[in-house]
Amino acid sequence: MDEIKSLKSVLHNTFAIKDLRLLKYFLLIEMDHSSNGMFLNQRKYVVDLLDEAGMKDSKPARTPLSSRLKIDVEGEPLSDIYVYQRLVGKLIYLTISRLYLTCAVSLVSQFMHSPTTHHPQIVKRILRYLKGTVDRVIVMKNNGHFNLVGYSDSDWAANAIDQKSITGYCTFIGGNLVIWKSKKQTVVARSSAEVEQYREMASIVCELIWLKTLLGDLGIVCIVPISLHCDN
Repeated sequence: MDEIKSLKSVLHNTFAIKDLRLLKYFLLIEMDHSSNGMFLNQRKYVVDLLDEAGMKDSKPARTPLSSRLKIDVEGEPLSDIYVYQRLVGKLIYLTISRLYLTCAVSLVSQFMHSPTTHHPQIVKRILRYLKGTVDRVIVMKNNGHFNLVGYSDSDWAANAIDQKSITGYCTFIGGNLVIWKSKKQTVVARSSAEVEQYREMASIVCELIWLKTLLGDLGIVCIVPISLHCDN
């Protein structure tokens, strides 16, 4: 606390500042504090998004995407793509606190410049899923360590259009989720081992090494070896 007060004093002597105490709302992200830790969510953002899309009273969906989804790129082009681009753009920002949307949002964002009448239906499915998960939060708490752990997975040749694989990973610092990503790979892999071990694991290893370096710059030494889990 002494260091915090000293920093505030230096800043105040440089330019006028106002102490807002504990962080509660920043860049459309809500933060609640308790003895169990800090809770991050975008509940108001989700409610406003559903209201804007006219789906506030829609029936909730259990998953962001249908298991029988088939992507259609040869359908009738949308006459006005602005609404589609606006909704997808807002969903991209929502993945800041909704990691389980990254794969679905990554899919619909691939058609931002040339959507067909089929693609808004996929966006509506994602919004219906949000309707049932409005109150989901990310919990950040002090677990007494700074151990680095990574998880990776991939879906070999999952994209029906170009046969490229979709991969994803997430990383934890001290038991807290800090980074997550879902992305279509840039090349067509000839085997699941190539997809999973050579490409996806290489990506997350780079991320984990970067996090270790960042912690080192902050004076935090990772004593325990980094753990990497792969579904293979």
